[in-house]
Amino acid sequence: MKAGRTRWRFAGTVVAVLVLTPTLSRGQSPGEPSGTVPSDLTRQTQSEINIQLPTLAPLVERVMPAVVNISVQLKEQAATQSEGDASNESGSPLEPGSTPFDQFLKRFFGQPFQFRNPAEKVIALGSGFIIGPAGEVVTNNHVVANADKVTVILQDNSRHTARVAGRDEKTDIALLKIDSRQNLPYVTLGNSDDARVGDWVVAVGNPFGLGGSVTAGIISALGRDINEGPYDDFLQIDAPINRGNSGGPTFNLHGQVIGINTAIYSPSGGSVGIGFAVPSNIAERVVRQLKEHGHVTWGWLGVAVQSITPAIARSLGLDPDQATGALVASVSPDSPAAKAGIRQGDVISTAAGHEVKTVHDLPRLVAATPVGGKLQLTIIRERRQQTVEATIGQMPQQISSAQSKAASPAGGSAAAALGMELLPLDAQLRKELNVAKDVNGVVVGRVEANSAASELGIESGDVIESVDQKPVAPPDEAATRLKDASDRGNVLLLLNRRGANRFVALPLNKNGTAGSSR
Repeated sequence: MKAGRTRWRFAGTVVAVLVLTPTLSRGQSPGEPSGTVPSDLTRQTQSEINIQLPTLAPLVERVMPAVVNISVQLKEQAATQSEGDASNESGSPLEPGSTPFDQFLKRFFGQPFQFRNPAEKVIALGSGFIIGPAGEVVTNNHVVANADKVTVILQDNSRHTARVAGRDEKTDIALLKIDSRQNLPYVTLGNSDDARVGDWVVAVGNPFGLGGSVTAGIISALGRDINEGPYDDFLQIDAPINRGNSGGPTFNLHGQVIGINTAIYSPSGGSVGIGFAVPSNIAERVVRQLKEHGHVTWGWLGVAVQSITPAIARSLGLDPDQATGALVASVSPDSPAAKAGIRQGDVISTAAGHEVKTVHDLPRLVAATPVGGKLQLTIIRERRQQTVEATIGQMPQQISSAQSKAASPAGGSAAAALGMELLPLDAQLRKELNVAKDVNGVVVGRVEANSAASELGIESGDVIESVDQKPVAPPDEAATRLKDASDRGNVLLLLNRRGANRFVALPLNKNGTAGSSR
């Protein structure tokens, strides 16, 4: 077969034919039914039998006219970058800090399905669906993000030039607008909060540019976080979706859109039954703002949060078997959180009356609160529970470093503890390590192999800001606090690594070596 020719692969089929000589029972004539099929079924017509079988055809016939194919002519720079990425798809090394799962997601859904047309233009193909008779089309942001020209193709093969009315990178949703002289077929968004694991769903889209294709399956899981954005809350479905399905709808059995197909997990590039769809309730809020403003305004609390491990829970005096909530790693200056009195080290356990079970719950609850709205938060501070109220602000595009509060550099001489060399954070080190002005503490120099610090994952260049939630500045003070922690069996450190704050906890034995983290 010549290179470049499309290969259609069919499953090899082996048919075994077993020829049986019928044995006639007494009184039975040749050609007469053997008696293995009930006589009442033999009198039914074939069409009557088919009516009894379940089918999704009525649903598909109703919703299919509103599902569209999207053809995107990429900008020249984006096309060149995309081709460079594609050339490295096979056997490319992992990026620093990424996992094979992250790489698969980026590799197979970082760009829509692409090919070169005869005019040497790179075309990306995706899917979408019409949500109003005036021609409003929902799709994924990554389908149209680098578009030079967008064409929407309806099921009757009519082609319409579309403009991008708005798009949101955080949720990977975009809204297109096409003009038509007549009202167009459309579908409605359902309530994704009603979705349950095990519910049947139908996915419709344009896989590999083949045109309208329908697959069916069930919801496999709810609330999946795949590290694609701050508001990840994906429906996981096993209805087969592939490249080109991006932006297409997932329907419930009422014909309502409950998800927007966005990503797959695939070692091969094809469906392996693990697909992810943006829930319709998130999409509805985004689409509404894109209609009204052309962009999305997200609520902002101004905290960086992290999960609570059992070791951290013990260090905070909490039950390690019930380590839920979001631990505040840092609070932005002059943010709604700072004005509400939230502090670094607080544990946020509820927001707007909803339990914060995981660290990913809080951003979604904040985002659901309108800018200027009040958000009631329950926090745990020093083992005591209290309630605070924050007025949600508008998320800034970039938090200015000019807002950082100036701080005097730490003094003192070097010290050592738990296998770490501790250095003062003076002006020279602050400049060399690019440490922000509002960060104070001691700098980790050398880290001994097989030491408690090494097992904790502490690296040279980390800044220790606090020990057991108490600030440390001179190295000798930090060393004393760390050594004292050995007697208590746990130490909770606040580290700043390359500008990001994070609490880490380490169980210690009496001799200062690492203990069991369980």
